[in-house]
Amino acid sequence: MKIRNILSKRMVTAAAVAAVLASLLVSGSAQATSASEIRQNAAQALSTLYQSNPDARALAEKSRAILIFPHIVAGALGVGVQYGDGALQQRGRTIGYYHSMQGSIGFQAGVQSFGYVLFFMDKESLDYLRNSEGWELGTGPTLVVIDQGFAKTLSTTTMQKGVYAFIFNQQGVMAGIGIKGAKISEIHPS
Repeated sequence: MKIRNILSKRMVTAAAVAAVLASLLVSGSAQATSASEIRQNAAQALSTLYQSNPDARALAEKSRAILIFPHIVAGALGVGVQYGDGALQQRGRTIGYYHSMQGSIGFQAGVQSFGYVLFFMDKESLDYLRNSEGWELGTGPTLVVIDQGFAKTLSTTTMQKGVYAFIFNQQGVMAGIGIKGAKISEIHPS
């Protein structure tokens, strides 16, 4: 009975801490980021990605559009939340703004930040993003997450369809980063 009470108290404490952490993450990110700030951060993040991975630039040249999330904040203590704003670019021009949000429950703890870029390789994938009421990564168009090992064998001649993702600038401590399951929705910042 004592063990059950101790576990229950720990679960309640973990849930309360996770709820506070989640609300801080969301409220901090929910403060209106201006369109110009999102554009500037996206341009800087894309430049950083291209410098660290020339294959990403080659992929960008073949893509229909690029969705850049320069700064995703992730935090978890039993319950996890990750959130950030991004810009959709086509031929170097911003054509829309989006936010990415993901929640999860399970054995997890930590705080981390990272960025990710999605390269839309065909019209159908881009249309899916633009016409959906929110796209959950991992459903809809094919999504391939490119890690450092895969990037070394990247061939833009075979990458003609679907969406390719690069994750970069990982900072902090958390077991693993995932973008599948994140929901991407259009926003209209001022």
